[in-house]
Amino acid sequence: MCTSDVSSAPWFAVYVKPRHEKNVAAAFKYKGYEAFLPTYTKCHRYKKFQLPLFPGYVFCRAELSNTLPLMTTPGVCSIVGSGRQPISDEEVGAVRRVAASGLTPCPWSYVPLGQEFCIESGPLRGVRGVLVDASDHRWLVVSVHLLQRSMAAKLDREAQ
Repeated sequence: MCTSDVSSAPWFAVYVKPRHEKNVAAAFKYKGYEAFLPTYTKCHRYKKFQLPLFPGYVFCRAELSNTLPLMTTPGVCSIVGSGRQPISDEEVGAVRRVAASGLTPCPWSYVPLGQEFCIESGPLRGVRGVLVDASDHRWLVVSVHLLQRSMAAKLDREAQ
């Protein structure tokens, strides 16, 4: 697959076998696709683990007409969505920005479409999400509606 084709292709969520996310993402990159696997750090006793924010899913840019190389990758189960509908660039972009912001993202219970707002300052400026007040902190919750999954990052009170 040509690199110029990859950057203009739509994003798809690929459903993978449990605990195969990192291997599948690496295989997609090896095959020339743009793959994205957002992770978070989980501490358990004396070790730190990098776990997927959306367990069982890897995001990949691909043309719908050329998904055979994706489907033949070991660990891949299916491409998500009826009619294999793509995920919007805005949703994937928001997840990428939160994951790369330096804040500590974490999985969150799915938040359906609701009162969204746009961050106006800080490392997440321009990201749209839902503001949740929980346990004396404000959280920016970003959802991937096709997967019905969400992630959150703790916000400073000034970043609105």
